[in-house]
Amino acid sequence: RQALEEMRALYERNQADVSEAKAGRTDLIFLIRFRHCCLLRNQRCLLAYLYDRLLRIRALRWEYGSVLPNTIQFHMSAEEVEWFNRYKKSLATYMRSVGGEEGLDLTQDIKPPKSLYIEVRCLRDHGEFEIDDGTTILLKKNSQHFLPRWKCEQLIRQGILEHILS
Repeated sequence: RQALEEMRALYERNQADVSEAKAGRTDLIFLIRFRHCCLLRNQRCLLAYLYDRLLRIRALRWEYGSVLPNTIQFHMSAEEVEWFNRYKKSLATYMRSVGGEEGLDLTQDIKPPKSLYIEVRCLRDHGEFEIDDGTTILLKKNSQHFLPRWKCEQLIRQGILEHILS
């Protein structure tokens, strides 16, 4: 906001000086050019900042999944939340379009797995959790389970489960 206010002030001063320069005051041309360069620099800085935020918001989709925690959403503007939702829908559409009937979940294995099953500890109560074979597991705080990696990786990223390394 501060940079935008500064840019607005520079622009207004330039507009006034341009009017005077058209009237014959050629000594103001260098000052007008200098202010214009300042405006362009501030614009580049703001665009770089916004692009960096966009990349971080995109990374949040891969890290936390399709639902962001409230603590993170609180620090996002309405436009950023809207962009996140559009990106989430676009990614979901793409994942459904590849990989056959069920689609392909690209967010499952961020790192290549060393084994298909891992041992996990539940960090907080989550309730029932169903595996593909129909088995239902109750995820209670401090309980340990041996589960398929691809089924629990999302819960690990959300902080519900913790991977126990032997």
